[in-house]
Amino acid sequence: MNGIQEMVFISEIALQSKIAIRAAERLQATQNKSDQVEVWSSIQSMLVASANVSKLLWPRQKYKARGERLRQLLNVNKDNPLADRKFRNYFEHYDEQIEDWFCKQSSAVYTDLSMNPTLRGFSASSDHRGYNTFNNTLIFRGESLDLDIVLKALEELLGNCKPYTLT
Repeated sequence: MNGIQEMVFISEIALQSKIAIRAAERLQATQNKSDQVEVWSSIQSMLVASANVSKLLWPRQKYKARGERLRQLLNVNKDNPLADRKFRNYFEHYDEQIEDWFCKQSSAVYTDLSMNPTLRGFSASSDHRGYNTFNNTLIFRGESLDLDIVLKALEELLGNCKPYTLT
């Protein structure tokens, strides 16, 4: 990979990081306004943009060398929280999650897009996607993702991109 390629990839990482950070800002600004669409739109945007960063840094096997080089340039550790795309996959492949749920469950109870589900005793058995505004965590069927940890990793990465980007 030559210098111009590195700059292009790093510029894309910076852009996707900024998109995720902007979505987080929108999420914080709208979570108390009871606009469910804006809340979940912001969450989805954060997940997609952070997953795009992840794919650039931990690509398919065919592009493994590129990912290693970018992680080296940007000082990204192996245990970086951006490496895990599990939550993005839950949302991106939600159709499969619904299908699998109804194939495996006899219950017709299906609660989704819950706000502050832990306040009412979040139940992994019938609740699906949830967002806790008090601690900025995303919940999917009992699993939790701390969005603050993801945002911190993106902000750190964005800072590491600055020496390589034009703007």
